[in-house]
Amino acid sequence: MNPDNKITVEFVNSIDAINPDDWQKLNRSACPFLHYNFFNALEKSQSASIEKGWKPHHLKASINDEPIALMPMYLKSHSWGEYVFDWDWAEAFKHHGIPYYPKLVATIPFTPVSSNKLLSEQLNISTLFDPLITHCHQQEINSWHILYCEPIKTPLPQDVYERNTVQFHWFNRDYNSFDHYLNTFTSRKRRSTRKERLTIPQQGIEVRELKGHEISQQDLDFFYLTYQLTYLKRDHQPHLNIDFFQQVIKEMSDNVLLLIASDEKQDVACALFFYDDEQLYGRYWGCTEEIKNLHFELCYYRGIEFCIENNLKSFTPGTQGEHKIQRGFEPILTYSYHWIKHPGFKDAIKDFCQREQEHMLIYQQDCKQLLPFKQ
Repeated sequence: MNPDNKITVEFVNSIDAINPDDWQKLNRSACPFLHYNFFNALEKSQSASIEKGWKPHHLKASINDEPIALMPMYLKSHSWGEYVFDWDWAEAFKHHGIPYYPKLVATIPFTPVSSNKLLSEQLNISTLFDPLITHCHQQEINSWHILYCEPIKTPLPQDVYERNTVQFHWFNRDYNSFDHYLNTFTSRKRRSTRKERLTIPQQGIEVRELKGHEISQQDLDFFYLTYQLTYLKRDHQPHLNIDFFQQVIKEMSDNVLLLIASDEKQDVACALFFYDDEQLYGRYWGCTEEIKNLHFELCYYRGIEFCIENNLKSFTPGTQGEHKIQRGFEPILTYSYHWIKHPGFKDAIKDFCQREQEHMLIYQQDCKQLLPFKQ
C-alpha cells in the first residue's frame, strides 16, 4: 500500500450504500453468512432495523474513493441476538445511572458463527481500533464490540479486551460413512449412539432432505411455524420474519438445507442449515410435537452424515449445548473484542474478561475429557 494514500473511514446506515460488487470483491470467505445477499435480506425484511434495535452502521474504508475494507456493524439499543452476553455490564451501568446503550457491534445478526468480520485483504481488525474509538467519542456511542471473529495474535491495547466462549464443533477426519465415524468411539458410546438413532425408525419417523431450490412454499410455511414455536415456548418473539427466509432461500438456494421429519405423512419437526464448500452450519430447529431423540437425529446425526457424504470439513451446530459433546462435537474457543468508553468501568470489565478467559480455558479442557472417542 502506498503510504501517501490516506485511508478514509466512514459509516453507512444502509446496505444500499454499499455496491454489491465491491462487497463481493472484498469478501474472500465462502461463509454464506458473509454474503451480501444475507445482509441484504436482513435489512430488506426489516429483521435487522432501527425498529428492532439493529440500526445498520456498516464500516467502509477507502483509499481515493476505492473501497479497501468493509465491516458489517450495527448500532444496538439492547443486547438480544448477539450470544456474547453483556447483560451484567448493562445492569451495572444502569445501577450507577450511566447509559450503556447505544453500542456499536460488528457481528452477523442472530448468527453466532466465527468468521473474519472484516472484509479486506489490506487491513486487519486491530488497524481499525483507533478509528472505531474516535467514532464512538464523536457520535456519543458508549462502546464497540467485534463478535465471533478470528483471534488477534498481536498484543492488544490496554483498553481493548478479549472475551472467549466455548462452542462445540464437529470435524470430518476423512470419514467415509457414519459407521466409520462411530468406529472412533468407545464401544459403550458407539452402542449408545446406534441405539439412540434406531429409535427414530422404530417410532415410524421418516426424514426428507431438501436443498434450497427443492423447498416449496408449503415446506417453508411449516418450517416457519416450528421456528416461531421454538421462541414462543420461551416467551420470546422470533428475531427473523418469514420474508427474510423467503428472500434467502430464493437468492442463496445453493447454501440452504432443510430437513423435515414426518410421522405417518404428517410433518412434525424440521431443522434448517446453511452450508458452503467446507462447512455445515446448523441454525434453526423446531417441532409441533416432542418425539424422543428426534432433535439429536435431525440437528446432529443427519448433519454429520451430510458432511461425510459431501466431503465437508466441519459442522458448526450452533451455540452452547453440552449434550453435543457425547455425540463427538469438540469444544472450541471463540473470540470477541470489546472497548468501553466510560473510564470508571474499564478496570472492572478488564478484570471480568481476564477471569472469564481463565474459566473458559478450564471449561474447554474439562469438556474434552467427556468426548466419546477412544484414547
